[in-house]
Amino acid sequence: MLKEELILKNPLRTLKPGPGDGVPDHRLGLVMARAGVGKTAILVQIAMDCMLRGYKVLHVSIGTGLEKTRVWYDDVFKTMTAGGKHEETVALEEEIMRSRMIMTFKEASFSRPKLEERLNDLVYQNIFRPDCVMIDGFDFTHADLEAINDIKELMTAMGLHIWFSAVCHRDDTRKSAAGVPAPCHNVDDLFDTVIVLQPQDEMIKLNIVKDCDGCGEPGQVLNLDPATMMVRKS
Repeated sequence: MLKEELILKNPLRTLKPGPGDGVPDHRLGLVMARAGVGKTAILVQIAMDCMLRGYKVLHVSIGTGLEKTRVWYDDVFKTMTAGGKHEETVALEEEIMRSRMIMTFKEASFSRPKLEERLNDLVYQNIFRPDCVMIDGFDFTHADLEAINDIKELMTAMGLHIWFSAVCHRDDTRKSAAGVPAPCHNVDDLFDTVIVLQPQDEMIKLNIVKDCDGCGEPGQVLNLDPATMMVRKS
């Protein structure tokens, strides 16, 4: 009962962020914001939605330690289940966290070949086969189109949904024709969905600047509460 309630209550369901629900295969999504605004919080909530619906998630953390990433999941889950029965929340946490694996890379060591090698080890040894991959901390400033396209090819070959996070900067005003800010303005054609987090008054608005697969519900406005780092409907 608790699992179904959390799925239905999750505001991100209006975006259908993961597989299923008529979402096209091999979706490539991007969450952009200035440093510290909430990119990881969004990726973790997308991941939690996928896990609750029975999909396996690999969270690739670049430049951040395993424990810090795990704390994000623990905190989001506690906030989502606040007020629930203790026994039920403990059982659900044990169940869904088995559907998540965290993989860490140093900033200089991440690449498609290294990611593919570690993914293949997990799959071929029947340890873990993800449906969705969250890539948090990828350096788009120094990456070229070929490097990102390599990862998109990997996604297609393995049947994965992938979400990236990217840092944008206040003083860099470059944008693509679709409204995707730098440093991703030159690679926005690779992404199906792009969400830009924009601080506004006392909330952080989720601005969907690109939605090629049409999965976002028209008229829905989503915000990130800076106090809890949870997504809310307006």
